[in-house]
Amino acid sequence: MAAGMRFLQLFAAVLAFSFVPAKSDYWHQAYATFYGGADGSETMGGACGYDNLYAAGYGLNNAALSTVLFNNGLSCGQCYLITCDTSKSNMCKPGTSITVSATNLCPPNWALPNDNGGWCNPPREHFDMSQPAWENLAIYRAGIVPVLYQRVACQRQGGLRFTISGFNFFELVLVTNIAMSGSIRSMSVKGTNTAWITMSQNWGANWQCLAGLKGQALSFAITSSGGQYKVFQDVVPAWWLFGQTFSTWQQFDY
Repeated sequence: MAAGMRFLQLFAAVLAFSFVPAKSDYWHQAYATFYGGADGSETMGGACGYDNLYAAGYGLNNAALSTVLFNNGLSCGQCYLITCDTSKSNMCKPGTSITVSATNLCPPNWALPNDNGGWCNPPREHFDMSQPAWENLAIYRAGIVPVLYQRVACQRQGGLRFTISGFNFFELVLVTNIAMSGSIRSMSVKGTNTAWITMSQNWGANWQCLAGLKGQALSFAITSSGGQYKVFQDVVPAWWLFGQTFSTWQQFDY
C-alpha cells in the first residue's frame, strides 16, 4: 500500500513538472491588442519570415511582439501563455487564457507616446495578437487590455522544417516548427564535402552562411534557446534547389 502510494506521488510530481513554464515561474504584466481581421489572414508573413503560418506549423494562435520582447528576431517561434488581467479591466473574459507563438514584430510608433497609441514603443512589453487568439481573452470592442503572461514550452506537430533560400554562394535557411523553447541560439551547416560552417542570424528566423553548398547534402547542428544541442544529419538531400522546404521528424526536448 505504501509502495503504491509512493508511486502515485512520484507520478503526480513528474506530471506537475511537465507543465512548468519553460522560462518563467511567475506572471509578467503587459498589454495586448489585435490585428489581422477575423480570419487572421493578415497575420501571415511578417518579420520572422514564416510566410504561411499554417505551413510553418504555427497557425492562427500567434502574436506580433513589441521591440523589447522581439529581441531582434531571436524570440521568433517562442510561446507565451497569456491571460487577461481581470483586476484591471472589465473587458476581459474571466477564466480564459491562450498560448500564442511569436511570429511577427509590432513596430514602434515614435510619433506617439506610450500612453497614447505607441503601445509597442520600448520599453513596453506588448502583444499584438491575431483577432481569433485575442477574442479568447477579451471583448472585441475593448481594443486594448492589460494582460499577464509567461513564456512556456511550445507544443508542435512533427519535426523541424528547413527552407533553403538565397543564390549562388549565399545560403539563407529558415527554420520553423521548433518545439519546446521554440527558437534558436546558434546554428551551423555542413555539406557533404565541407567541415561545419558557423551560420549567423540574418533576419527573423532566417540564418545565413556564405559557402558553395549547391549539389551537396546538408546537415545542421542547432542549439536551441533552451540550451539543447542537436544534429540534423543529411536532412537536405544533394539535389536540393533554392526555395524548397525539407522536413524531419527530429524535434527538441527542451
